[in-house]
Amino acid sequence: MIETIEVKKREVKGSRAMIKIRESGQIPAILYGHGEENECLTVALATINSLIKHGTKLVNLTGDVNDTALLRAVQWSSMGDYIIHVDFARVSQSETVDVTVPIHLHGEAPGALTSAGQLRFVTHELHIRCPAASIPEFLTCEIGSLQLGQSIHVSELKLPEGATALTPAGVVIVQVASQTSGSDEAAVATGSEPELIRKEKPAEAGA
Repeated sequence: MIETIEVKKREVKGSRAMIKIRESGQIPAILYGHGEENECLTVALATINSLIKHGTKLVNLTGDVNDTALLRAVQWSSMGDYIIHVDFARVSQSETVDVTVPIHLHGEAPGALTSAGQLRFVTHELHIRCPAASIPEFLTCEIGSLQLGQSIHVSELKLPEGATALTPAGVVIVQVASQTSGSDEAAVATGSEPELIRKEKPAEAGA
């Protein structure tokens, strides 16, 4: 999915200038890549919030700069409560890029409908390689046939045409585990304790 957004060039730099830009409802940004000069930009906070909400990666830049770019990074404050900077990387729509895409569960797992089963959403996003013009907003994981003791792995996830998974094929995306047996399988697959389904807090992307 591609969206057109307006950007403006900025000459000012430094922390005080960045604070003033954010106070005005704009976000400092940089455009780089393809061997061209870096461009210091500003973009409306509302625009960035919309891109994040809809999972938009590929954008057409208009205004002071006309280019096609990938929303490569969003930097948050140390507390993760507001955006302080965004990075755009120049791309062509036919170019192959590496991106991270969220995973959405679809359906209801039969194995989790009994008191014995517990649905565990282990891997919330997938690293993929695909043409820039074909970056999906999200990937869907169908769990309608998932029974107690069963798991769905990266290798079983349906990807868009032309896309390949960079996340290892054996990583568990979701499983129905026994309420009493613990979560050994997910812990082995991810190297950490699996997470019960719940509303996620915004992740801190770093300053």
